[in-house]
Amino acid sequence: MTGATGQLGGATVEFLLDRVPAKEVAVLVRDPAPASHLAARGVDVRVGDYHDRPSLEKAFAGVDKLLLISAPPFGDVITQHLNAVAAAVRAGVRHVHYTATRRRADSPARISQVTEWDERTVAALRESGSAVTVLRYPLFLDALPSMLGSGALTTGLRVPAGQSEAALATRRDLAEANAAVLAGTGHEGRSYDLGGSEAVTMAEVAAIVTAASGGEVGYQDVSVREYVAERTGEGLPEPVAQFLAEWFTSLAAGDFAGTSGDLERLIGRKPQTVPEFLVPLCAPA
Repeated sequence: MTGATGQLGGATVEFLLDRVPAKEVAVLVRDPAPASHLAARGVDVRVGDYHDRPSLEKAFAGVDKLLLISAPPFGDVITQHLNAVAAAVRAGVRHVHYTATRRRADSPARISQVTEWDERTVAALRESGSAVTVLRYPLFLDALPSMLGSGALTTGLRVPAGQSEAALATRRDLAEANAAVLAGTGHEGRSYDLGGSEAVTMAEVAAIVTAASGGEVGYQDVSVREYVAERTGEGLPEPVAQFLAEWFTSLAAGDFAGTSGDLERLIGRKPQTVPEFLVPLCAPA
């Protein structure tokens, strides 16, 4: 699997090691040092670089199932993903799992560096001849507090999210779903819409925060321009603030709405809810 030293990938490896022997797990890294704890547990740590296709082919040799975790933004990710797909084909990988983002088929919203990556990567995978499983994620619940901004508890939730519901999920629960699919069978050709078992609006999030914090926290559906201005005022680079705003406009378009139940079925329990995650963070000291 790729991305093994990131938050999502690291958690996926941990859940996978609960299900299969370490000797059956191989991870791809650019630098083996951060993965030394995995090597010490018997995981096969392989070195490769997305921009070096031969190194990927070598790293993928003998791999039956590959989890391709989408690369981080602000780089030439399409090239990286297409190199990984081509290398997987050359190495004879039988089954590729790809982490994409949830999106309605007729959605007008597009997230820069995400929507196009997903479309082109999924198309390349489906043309590759390998079995494919697409794991479609919502906005990460554990990313929400930082996306709301440092003043959320005082100025309220001011984001361009409209009135749509979103079934948010934590990276940890999504990682457990990754591991369940990788360790299981019968997932070839499937696409899973992963999200929480309960969908909430940002107004409902504000009410949860209000009850937990003891203060009055409202919600305002502001423009993208306002949101970007406020986040850059807190020190975020403008491209990052714009990128975060697009996730909220995707939420507003209903891309993360709907509770398919896929995540709950894969992990065998209800995923962490929005109140369960937010209340401990917002409770008065």
